[in-house]
Amino acid sequence: MQFLRQLFFERRLYWILAGIAFIFLVSYWVGFLYPLGFISLWGLALLVIADFVFLFRRKNGIAAERVLPDKFSNSDFNTVKIVLKNNYSRTINAFILDEIPVQFQKRDFGILQGVENNGEKIINYQLLPKTRGEYYFGDLHIFVTSMLGLVKRRYSFQKGQMVKVYPSFIQMQQYDFLAANTRKFDLGLKKIRRIGHTMEFEQIKEYVQGDDIRRVNWKATAKSASLMMNQYQDEKSQPIYSIIDTGRVMQMPFDGLSLLDYAVNSTLAFSNIAIKKGDKAGLITFSNTIQRSLPAINRKTHLMSIMEMLYNVNTKFLDTDFGLLYNWLKQKVNHRSMLILFTNFEHHSALERQLVYLKAIAKKHLLVVVMFENTLLEELTSQPAGKLSDVFNKTVAEKFLYDKKLMAKELNRHGIQTILTKPSELSINTINKYLEIKARGLL
Repeated sequence: MQFLRQLFFERRLYWILAGIAFIFLVSYWVGFLYPLGFISLWGLALLVIADFVFLFRRKNGIAAERVLPDKFSNSDFNTVKIVLKNNYSRTINAFILDEIPVQFQKRDFGILQGVENNGEKIINYQLLPKTRGEYYFGDLHIFVTSMLGLVKRRYSFQKGQMVKVYPSFIQMQQYDFLAANTRKFDLGLKKIRRIGHTMEFEQIKEYVQGDDIRRVNWKATAKSASLMMNQYQDEKSQPIYSIIDTGRVMQMPFDGLSLLDYAVNSTLAFSNIAIKKGDKAGLITFSNTIQRSLPAINRKTHLMSIMEMLYNVNTKFLDTDFGLLYNWLKQKVNHRSMLILFTNFEHHSALERQLVYLKAIAKKHLLVVVMFENTLLEELTSQPAGKLSDVFNKTVAEKFLYDKKLMAKELNRHGIQTILTKPSELSINTINKYLEIKARGLL
């Protein structure tokens, strides 16, 4: 029968039965306790029946719904809402058992909540995803008990829901303020218009000594009595590409997220700022092949395309081919662009093998290489050394950290901009480097 699958007994009932059994046991020696145990047993039976009738006399004694957002933000707390409506005539206790996705590995998740008669209650709880992808929720179970707390009835709702976890759009929104220009003069920045040789036309003006004679506008000269010149300015909308290395070096985990996920979150936040600053944002992912690419565009709707592409970025655990990246950029990216390369080098020998390609890329484009500090090694160096093995471990850790700084200096010496950052500070440091380059007019 259907109600048998919904019927459960509370722990309180078993404790009471154990107490009654103890009374019967003691009555073997104390005879007057036997009638007391007999009366208690029948009284308990009547209470159980009354509790059962109260819970099962209504077909839909309680209604519940799980409300999910359209999408989850990776590495951020996301709110899940449960709406409960009590259709019983008395206050009930509801134990909410939600079958949350297996990625969270929470096997003891439950919420106890009291709901007044004919009342509605909204319960919120938060989940922190650590990987992108599809997350499947199972059934929503509500175990209802009355104030007696002897019998409980299970209600089940919503036979499964799916929500997609995207790169951290919450983090992206938090950095929106950096796109504002309201305080640039307070920071000592001065807007300088530089006369360049790009193809963005500004105006026609009269010739003055020192102007490039190749910019003569002959049609305007023929209509006027003086020599007229075309004046150009540096492009206001410049191509900015985020290049994500999806090789095995980016699978290293920190605080539950891989370096690849940190790079993905940072790319979304950085692309949002670049588009709002009027630049064109593009995206390239590669390892042993060029996996995906998006051209640099400055339309606001382009950010959704970037988000959708980042949603499916994953590592293949293969070695990265920087020579392939150089050849692809040489063929596909013809204009000088700012390239933010998210990668990682743990050894100087690994950098030396790729340095020739990085220098070749930097000859045509403004290349910014992003590398990650090993925060675990930093924690190790700060711990006191109590044994000889601890001294050895600290020495090795300090050597690795020192090599990272040497690699950053090596890249800077060859004219390659470098960001050496902790994974948790990646987004803000990347955006600040972009704003610094824009302010200095290096692109």
